[in-house]
Amino acid sequence: MVPVVVAAVLVGLLAAPLLRALIARFAVPEGEPWCDDCPSCGRRVRLLPPTGRCPGCRERLGAGPWTVEAVAAAVAVAVAYAADRLLVVTVALAWAAALGVVLGFVDARVRRLPYRLTVPLLGGVAALLLSAVAAAGPGAALRCLLVALTVGGVLELAVWLGALGPGDSPLGLALGGLLGWFGWSVALGGLFAATVLAGLWGTVRAAAALARRRPVRGLDLPVGPFLLLGALTAVLAR
Repeated sequence: MVPVVVAAVLVGLLAAPLLRALIARFAVPEGEPWCDDCPSCGRRVRLLPPTGRCPGCRERLGAGPWTVEAVAAAVAVAVAYAADRLLVVTVALAWAAALGVVLGFVDARVRRLPYRLTVPLLGGVAALLLSAVAAAGPGAALRCLLVALTVGGVLELAVWLGALGPGDSPLGLALGGLLGWFGWSVALGGLFAATVLAGLWGTVRAAAALARRRPVRGLDLPVGPFLLLGALTAVLAR
């Protein structure tokens, strides 16, 4: 098991420079253009070192130093631990994990889940699961579809009511389909874990606001990171 963990950590660290650049590109407020170039020197940002600084002018971009590396390494180990008997499902987990790291950081920073990330996530997971269900039979396909539509539908209703942003529903579709592969209990566990984690974080934020005598009303919690953490927790605990 140790060689697998070491290999997973190395994969996460190797992927981190690209993930950092994607976070810096998409972590911009709604309505602003994507940050393809360094705002200080104009250099095209394709990869970023662990410090998060532009290779040209040393301006700090995106996430804090070593945060992406730590999360990417931990998520890579989790994917290795949760590997399915079908390689294509493991690839789907890895695809969701890689884009999930980017989405989690972006949503935490600017409270949005861009379609430029959620649509490729949904498309990749759907294509890979279609290959998997071809071997598993119609039962698995129906379960994945039902869970995806249920989770996506609930989140889309919340979008219509103004409680969530538009990027949450495609993320829910993708994660629902992926959780559906592992069974109804795993899917329910993922939603439960996401709800509990969001509730705990909201409680901590509210307590901190009260301690500093700031208003509790209006605390804006990003939903994406909790959906992703809940799904990962449920897959690991299956």
